[in-house]
Amino acid sequence: MSSPILPVAFRAKGRHVAIVGGGEAAHRKARSVLAAGFRVVVIAPEPLDELRALARDSAIALRERAYESGDLNGAALAIAATGNDVVDARVVDDARTLCIPVCDAGAPDRGDFTMLATSRLGDLTIAVESGGASPSFSRRVLDEIDAYLGPAYGAAARTLARMRTYVRAVLPEEHVLRRSVLRFVAELPVEELAAMNPSQAEHAAESAIERERESAPPTPTRRLVCASRASALATAQARSVAALVARRGLATEILDVTTVGDRDQRTPIHELGDINVFVKELEVALRERRADYAVHSCKDLPSDLAADMTIAAISVREDPRDAFCSERYEGFKALPPGATVGTSSLRRRRQLEALRPDLRYEDLRGNVDTRLRKLREGTYDAIVLAMAGLNRLHARAEHVVPFSVDEVVPAAAQGALAVETRAEEAALSRELRAAVNDPEAERCVRCERAVLRALRAGCSAPIGVHARAEGARILVEAAYATSSGVLRERVTGDAATPEEAEALGEALARQILPRIAEPAESAR
Repeated sequence: MSSPILPVAFRAKGRHVAIVGGGEAAHRKARSVLAAGFRVVVIAPEPLDELRALARDSAIALRERAYESGDLNGAALAIAATGNDVVDARVVDDARTLCIPVCDAGAPDRGDFTMLATSRLGDLTIAVESGGASPSFSRRVLDEIDAYLGPAYGAAARTLARMRTYVRAVLPEEHVLRRSVLRFVAELPVEELAAMNPSQAEHAAESAIERERESAPPTPTRRLVCASRASALATAQARSVAALVARRGLATEILDVTTVGDRDQRTPIHELGDINVFVKELEVALRERRADYAVHSCKDLPSDLAADMTIAAISVREDPRDAFCSERYEGFKALPPGATVGTSSLRRRRQLEALRPDLRYEDLRGNVDTRLRKLREGTYDAIVLAMAGLNRLHARAEHVVPFSVDEVVPAAAQGALAVETRAEEAALSRELRAAVNDPEAERCVRCERAVLRALRAGCSAPIGVHARAEGARILVEAAYATSSGVLRERVTGDAATPEEAEALGEALARQILPRIAEPAESAR
């Protein structure tokens, strides 16, 4: 099976493509590149007459000589098509040195991209890629698509371009209706779109805008207050929940709250003496009615909530895995013995020590940006962060490699957001649940939290728990750190409801308990 590819539309914008080779393959690719609007430079000692004809017509620049390394300078793309494997390999190597994407016509897997077979129906371009296995079959597929679709699809694409221009002029980019209007007009019958003249296209776009305005959610009539930690990540998470709540006509104001864990950035979390260091002050804001709901990283919540609090909803889950981050080393295995790894989590440290006892593990506090800054400054050779936080902040190090669950089991509920309310607010809880809750994430999170609860382990215990739903079934596994090492267990079972998921988590905890010779360490 060929490797996955990412099809892209690459715009010329006045740039040129260097084609090394003068045979039929080079000629075909030159014509394709010219049709896409690029300038073309062909380097070949004995080019085909067809290439010379293109040069005479000033369609291409032709250098009739052997290839030289400097021939790629300034090119946006490079194509090796000499038919000589040694020369083509040299072109590929030179292009990589210059960071220029390169296509190798003779050995597609050696290059960075292949040239897709394309067909144009008016403004509509259709491409087929066969991994270089059968260009002739790609052409056949395109011919059959052309015969089936016909010119109406090209005309429809032109009409949609006019409609898009009109919609963008009428609705500003941030307008909530723009996306739904564009989606609606794109689904109109092809024949109807193809038959529209410019005036009719504008009228149809206006009608679509009015239609979407009439069906849009009501203007917010009630304003809620959401308690959130003040960090960039927590604020981004709170705003993502507030956006979902707004769709039900409920506007939200964010109340920034500083927690014990935020105020003390020096003391290791396991020495703060409170299993609720990132949650307590947010719950105080709820009890004092300064806030209507709170948004937490679900992994921060204790396994047992206070009686006057409830989890109203669990969000769609971001990537739950832990991630290796480094500015110098490509992966965890590439770290040299004695390298320093920063992490604030004893759960991560214990599992990583089981994989690489030859490394130095040091405490690392601060928000995501602070931790990445310390990594860039060279304080650590590598650090370990949650992929969910990196994704939500669009933050990265030079090398970011997620650990598989088989390597490092994540914290219970990692990647999910929890919406917490006062238990007495049943009506508000229903509204929040309808706006935010993801049933699959809820089943998995409740399963994982049930393991912690049954083991009497808080959110800061060095235990990793991860549940994965496969239809109505759930696979849940745990890694539990003790003084003698890391223990692992897993169970699979039917768990179509949250209650069944919790029962499955409790079953896993019962498997673990006999193997634990001493109480769990208490550290985040």
